[in-house]
Amino acid sequence: MSADHRTHIKSSAWQTRWTDRFYRSRPGWRDGTTEFHGLCKDVAPRNAQILEVGAGPTNRTSAFLSTLGELDGIDISDEVKSNEHLRHSYIFDGGAFPIADASYDLVVSDYVVEHVARPISHLREIERVLRPGGCYAFRTPNRFHYVALAAKLTPFWVHSFVANRLRGLPVDAHEPYPTVFALNTPAAVRRQAGLAGLKVERLDLIEKEPSYGMFARPAFLAMMAYERAVNALDSLAFLRANLFVVLRKPSS
Repeated sequence: MSADHRTHIKSSAWQTRWTDRFYRSRPGWRDGTTEFHGLCKDVAPRNAQILEVGAGPTNRTSAFLSTLGELDGIDISDEVKSNEHLRHSYIFDGGAFPIADASYDLVVSDYVVEHVARPISHLREIERVLRPGGCYAFRTPNRFHYVALAAKLTPFWVHSFVANRLRGLPVDAHEPYPTVFALNTPAAVRRQAGLAGLKVERLDLIEKEPSYGMFARPAFLAMMAYERAVNALDSLAFLRANLFVVLRKPSS
């Protein structure tokens, strides 16, 4: 569940210039992470008790969540112990979270759900540690987006070899975790959330700047053309890159 796989754009002259020209200069434009953080802020009560699932080491999302309330984190990797924004950190062994029932107002995960092989177990643990009326907010890839399809259709060693390079991660970053995409369509989210006793409050399909195209100009242009098309036509919304989801635990 480590958050190491989050996209870090390696800036160079053309990348910065093109991103400014085609995205940052557009009125009202926000990058995907900023937009996801806004969603989290919208559903966080004042002085919230927050759990970040897949918190990993110190990162941008943990830094933001820590401004909304008291933040704890859980991860399968002991890297979570080095996250400076966490009040408490927990290691997940694949079973139950080592956390008491009804402990949090908000649970957040950022690019974690795609690695979860047993989504119903995952969501039931989220439901258990949420307080009545609390929310689970997460961002995850859409299974029908070309990046997810490529990851699904290629052997893991290929994905591992190219993924970090395409996203501009440092050479010492460890390889990405295997993806299963078991909770990565709107239909899967609605079905599994219902089984776990959670209500779908928000489910948006989002396509942002072409982060995976930052390695070469032709790739950037091709992926930008894709972004423009899927954002212009509602009929193509199912092909957008990410799901932004809020699930709420009933108050009673």
